[in-house]
Amino acid sequence: MDFQSFLKYVPLLAEIELPGVAAHRLMAPLERIESLQPIEGSTAKKAAVMMLFYPKEEETHLVLIVRNTYKGVHSAQIAFPGGKYENEDVDYEYTALRETHEEVGVAPDKIEVIKAFTPMYIPPSNFMVYPFLGVAEQPLKFTADLSEVAAIIELPLAVFLSDEIVVATAMTTSYAVDITVPAFNIEGKIVWGATAMMLSELKEVIKTVLKNEATIKL
Repeated sequence: MDFQSFLKYVPLLAEIELPGVAAHRLMAPLERIESLQPIEGSTAKKAAVMMLFYPKEEETHLVLIVRNTYKGVHSAQIAFPGGKYENEDVDYEYTALRETHEEVGVAPDKIEVIKAFTPMYIPPSNFMVYPFLGVAEQPLKFTADLSEVAAIIELPLAVFLSDEIVVATAMTTSYAVDITVPAFNIEGKIVWGATAMMLSELKEVIKTVLKNEATIKL
């Protein structure tokens, strides 16, 4: 989708009711279903991520990152730019903007935050994650923080909305061995777990807006 057309849908994206857990379930491993309710545990750490759309060669893209390999449950996984809430952060939106700047080099004043999406608890790392939808109206030049980011993925919206990237794949996770999980195959990389579930809500929201607009025009 060309970016100017996408911008026309942004006000509708801001107003639409979120599907929440119903959308998360579409891409949730069976073993994770029971933990999907967005209820904050008293000991859960907090984090925030940015689901950032922007124009590249006049087409709408979504930025993702590949995390570095390290000793941890999220090693080498694909994720949204974002990170841990710090005590000096004003709120979770500020965290998402700050971490996006740190990880991929996009300054907060380049991003318009459209709305907060459904928070998600991630049991393996004990994090409650707060996703935000953001839009940058100008082309972006990304600069990866090499201490945290191994690569940057620029995903065209048209590819993201395609059903062809949804797959089922065998995984060994922190809580199960050789299980089949729903996932997105993005540029040959498998995106599953929390990021896939957040992507699912984002995808369902965009598809609903596009469908509603098409129905009105009919």
